[in-house]
Amino acid sequence: MKTKLALLFSTIIVSFFASAQNTCNAYYPFKEGVTFEMTNYSKKGKKESAVEYHVSEINGNTATVKATVVDDKNKEITTTSYEVTCYGNTISIDFKSMINPDILKQYKDMDMDISGTNIELPNDLDIGKKLKDADMVMSINMGGITMNMTMDMVNRTVDAKESITTPAGTFNCFAISYESQVKMGIKTSFTIKEWIAEGVGVVKTESYNKKGKLMGYSELTSISQ
Repeated sequence: MKTKLALLFSTIIVSFFASAQNTCNAYYPFKEGVTFEMTNYSKKGKKESAVEYHVSEINGNTATVKATVVDDKNKEITTTSYEVTCYGNTISIDFKSMINPDILKQYKDMDMDISGTNIELPNDLDIGKKLKDADMVMSINMGGITMNMTMDMVNRTVDAKESITTPAGTFNCFAISYESQVKMGIKTSFTIKEWIAEGVGVVKTESYNKKGKLMGYSELTSISQ
């Protein structure tokens, strides 16, 4: 369960950074109709799920993205949508995108109050650059009982430039790492490593536990622009 939560959390967070058609950002698909897929695998390489993304609408400086989660047999689990806004040389991704879609499905009939800080990715990435933290707080009313969930992305740093190969091709990437903290009664922390390529976006992510052991990974398996 922890592995799947880490993978979906990281995938939903990081898979939004693909290529720009304008000067907004080199790592986001500000183009209506773009589709891309990130597939989640166990630490042993077994497919567990996938998230299919579709930029369904562009309205000025705002893109609406639909995310569809499917299981290992490509059966749809759930869908959600969020907005991404372009300003200056930065994109701001709706903090609601941090929510695991499986959780939205589980609590869809309950009252939810969601707040947080959007995820930002600047255009001028460079090795050693520190990126802003992001967070999300969700309160769920469960028949008079309130359950709180928090998600944080902290210590985001651009670490290196590397070449990464996935089923979608070989890409020159920036490697970014950060700590992912999820608290829902018990606090769980993961180290996330991600690789993003200009003109493509997120190519690969890896999730590690506190002991530094690989828990699972995600790869870009297709992209259509």
